[in-house]
Amino acid sequence: MAREFQRGHKAKISDLTPGTDLYVGVQIAAPGLTFDISCFGLDAHEQLSDDRYFIFFNQPKSPEESIQLLGAQSGDTESFRVTLDRIPAAIQKLSFTATLDGSGQMSQIGPGYIRIVAGGEEVVRYAFTGSEFTTERAVMLGDFYLKDVWRFAAVGQGFDGGLDALLKNFGGEVAEEEAPPAAAPAAAPGFAPPAQAAAPPAFGAPPAVQAPQPAPSFGAPPAPTPPPAPQQPMHAAPTIAAPLAPQMPQAPQAPSPYGQPHQPHQPQFGQVPGQGAPPAPPFGQQVPAPYGQPAPAPYGQQPPVGMPPGVPQGMPQGVPQGAPATGAGLQAALQPYKEAATGQRWTPQNQQLMRVDLTMGGSGVLARQGSMVMYQGKVDFGYKSAGFVGRAVGNATGQEMQLMRCTGRGQVFLAEEGSHLHPIELQGDAICVSAESVLAFDESLQYEVRRVEGHGIPGGALFTMQFQGTGTVIVKTHGTPVVLPVTPTTFADCNAVVAWSAASQVIVSTQVRLRRNAYPGHSGETVNLQFRGAPGNFIVVQPYEV
Repeated sequence: MAREFQRGHKAKISDLTPGTDLYVGVQIAAPGLTFDISCFGLDAHEQLSDDRYFIFFNQPKSPEESIQLLGAQSGDTESFRVTLDRIPAAIQKLSFTATLDGSGQMSQIGPGYIRIVAGGEEVVRYAFTGSEFTTERAVMLGDFYLKDVWRFAAVGQGFDGGLDALLKNFGGEVAEEEAPPAAAPAAAPGFAPPAQAAAPPAFGAPPAVQAPQPAPSFGAPPAPTPPPAPQQPMHAAPTIAAPLAPQMPQAPQAPSPYGQPHQPHQPQFGQVPGQGAPPAPPFGQQVPAPYGQPAPAPYGQQPPVGMPPGVPQGMPQGVPQGAPATGAGLQAALQPYKEAATGQRWTPQNQQLMRVDLTMGGSGVLARQGSMVMYQGKVDFGYKSAGFVGRAVGNATGQEMQLMRCTGRGQVFLAEEGSHLHPIELQGDAICVSAESVLAFDESLQYEVRRVEGHGIPGGALFTMQFQGTGTVIVKTHGTPVVLPVTPTTFADCNAVVAWSAASQVIVSTQVRLRRNAYPGHSGETVNLQFRGAPGNFIVVQPYEV
């Protein structure tokens, strides 16, 4: 029986079927609208680094035929054959998309789906309708992605820009943007008629005026000068050329206000290697002078990273006013901090910042009050009441969580005091986490207070929160945690342990002995948690004690 997925649901392919030869069918339709259904083969950075893995009507299969476009059949608008064990290692994700060919919006579509069939039996289906979209013209329906093993995720994320927006999102190029450059060669023939020889027409206009100089094929820049020459034969060239010679030696006078000691060295035109013409050396000589460095500096071949006054010799291009004004430098500096959009519901932006896309998944998100640092889109924030019983239990056990509910269509960014954030995806299993270590989680998860039996702690017990179901819980830690397998000899400080698998048996262990009480002082490690369980169980410990 096929599993019915909602937006944001994920599962391992091995949990759906043991096979790797899969049939993927897509059904999408609307009156008067035409759709293009494609598959993008993406690399580890979710980019289309190899155009051969963009599978659509003009390219129906990948080089090794691990992804094939089959066409409409069995009631599906489009279908694919995917052989997972033949996909090359460079391809880490397959994104199945639908885009409108022409005008229209995704809100006009009727009921549709993306499904997976293995061995002739449908194993999973994600159904959607036009009510889930508004003005989008393209939508990512579902993804196969490699995370240790191949998994499937129901996505349902739209793009207003259609196929162009999809291609740009995946790092591809839009073919239409290459059309304008094609017009440039067409303009060249307009200059070709004046040409008198067959060879020079590639350079067009210059040969027309200077027929005796066809050899200088490098003379593309001088080409514009001959037409004005007949119009200004008396003074155009002389008046420009004459002042240039005296102005070049005067260039060293510009740095004098920055550093007079260097003026005697500036007039030398041979300081910059490889520059034979007089104009180039003056620019090279101005580099050290503004910052007043010793004479050896004019040769400055160091990298241009030294904008501060203390490193002037490392700026061979060193006009002080030039470096800060470059836009490319600013973009390069900010590039590492751009928003990361992976098409998933939960996306870490860095170690301390988490992004949740509320447009994916049918449920809202519960987050710690005050953890929102920014959001975009139409997002509603509401108070999440625990009820009288919940507050009483929370106060009694120390596992009370002050939560807010985030709903709507947009993206919310969450963080708290620079803690490291870790998304833990649950697929029907369970995990125990201290309430203090929980930042946010999907509202679809069930959670309750669980007691750890034992002695040695006031009250005779230790409490924690248990999360179970299908969804993601965001755990925060102080520093980078370590995950240890559970063995009969695994102990952890109760103030440092963050989480553990729910199937583990936890016992409070004390090391209070008569000898330790008889003599003053002790190690300070008198109460620990001992973990036991079958292979596969684990604990998460942070390098910090609460």
